[in-house]
Amino acid sequence: MISPLDIQAGKTYTCTFVLKDYPLDEFGRPGGIYSMSDLPIAKYGDYTSTGALVARDVDSELFEVLDHRTNKKWVVPFADASDITEDIQ
Repeated sequence: MISPLDIQAGKTYTCTFVLKDYPLDEFGRPGGIYSMSDLPIAKYGDYTSTGALVARDVDSELFEVLDHRTNKKWVVPFADASDITEDIQ
């Protein structure tokens, strides 16, 4: 497994990430202002998905991740990202 500090510029990476205590719709997707649909917020909980690492801030220990499911970018702490793998092209 790759550490956030081992990521190299110019390469592409994918990770699993968790958005903690987010508003979710009835299908477990980010809801409210984070949704393109007209569904109301059903609950607050954790949203887990996979995405491409777009940016990394080592000082703040944050990633910007492009979610494969929603096609939205999320800011995720290093601690909430796991299973970082290099994409082989």
